[in-house]
Amino acid sequence: MKAEIIAVGTELLMGQIANTNAQFLSQELAGLGIGVYYHTVVGDNAERLTEVLALARQRADWVILSGGLGPTDDDLTKQTLASFLGRDLVPDPAGLAKLDAFFASSPKRIRTANNDRQVDTIEGARVLPNRTGLAVGNLIEDQGVTYVVLPGPPSELQPMFLEQVAPLLQQDQALYSRVLRFFGIGESQLVTRLADLIRNQTNPTLAPYAKVGEVTLRLTAQAASWEEGEQLLNQLEAAILQEGDLKDYLYAYGDDQNLAQTVLDLLRERGLTLTAAESLTAGLLQAELAGLPGASTVFPGGFVTYSLEQKSQMLGIPLEDLRAAGMVSAWAAEQMAAGARARTGADLALSLTGVAGPDKLEGQEVGTVWLGLAGPEGTSSHRLYLGGRDRNTIRQLAVLEAFHLTLKTLIK
Repeated sequence: MKAEIIAVGTELLMGQIANTNAQFLSQELAGLGIGVYYHTVVGDNAERLTEVLALARQRADWVILSGGLGPTDDDLTKQTLASFLGRDLVPDPAGLAKLDAFFASSPKRIRTANNDRQVDTIEGARVLPNRTGLAVGNLIEDQGVTYVVLPGPPSELQPMFLEQVAPLLQQDQALYSRVLRFFGIGESQLVTRLADLIRNQTNPTLAPYAKVGEVTLRLTAQAASWEEGEQLLNQLEAAILQEGDLKDYLYAYGDDQNLAQTVLDLLRERGLTLTAAESLTAGLLQAELAGLPGASTVFPGGFVTYSLEQKSQMLGIPLEDLRAAGMVSAWAAEQMAAGARARTGADLALSLTGVAGPDKLEGQEVGTVWLGLAGPEGTSSHRLYLGGRDRNTIRQLAVLEAFHLTLKTLIK
């Protein structure tokens, strides 16, 4: 099954807003085993949108449109699609009732005639109610092509797609999926190793996605039953992990099971606690950990120590020794980790210090990072070089590397 995404809005063409809807829809469709072959962005122009629709009808089974469902004259997606399909527009009674209630709830709101455009629906279409907004969506099949019309605001588009459209696609496809998460290997290297599998894939399929510091593989199988789908996914996963040392980079499964969550789960499982002392990352690691449900059971608190004086005062490191060794050093990283562990009584303590840029520090290149780890078996330090990246990316990668170091320690 082939899909095409058409984003409607002159503001997208002008770069005033980013086309995040296309990214979201592509990811969700890939998870359902539906290939997105084309992304198109078209302005608020009926003639050009009609041209795009005519082209999409020739090359896609599903055409998904986002945006252009509002009350103003330039919101013309449904009107143009209705004309393209030779159908009329009719008001949706449920949508109209919601619109009436919305304006009745606040006498200060002034209702103009064009507000009713939001609840117009293409004749013969399935109405997609809008739980978080007023503009209703549509789903209609015509000449073997299914058209889906969704609102532009992500807060409206995403729940409408997930709650109403995705279940229809899932039911139609009988798809089963699995997400493998890898850390420490780049997307290009991973894809190169899996080139034969990707080139020859039929059912099941695999699709790589790169994020900051990690790569995920989504495996999707079309099958008649859950048991058959699991068998197909198991076979593909086994083939993937046979490629060199890829199993050494696999750390978790699932869309939401990132490094921080994986570390948290293992800490809770083993009844351990973790603290941190951060310099170049200024609390990013602690914020990531504390943002997860259940963090209070494993995270007693930690330290943000930017200056030499604060490292000394808060972590009990001799100031003169710290000045002599430097902030960006193995010794400083180890002392920070040991000090944080001693101050909190945590089972494990991490430290992060280094040079995020834009300038060198203590003669060290931008991207030089030292991690420290203190635990019952002693204290260690680990040097990273994350150069060639901007300041924020260096800091984000340092946090991921610190979580990965903790994960490896817990597993070992």
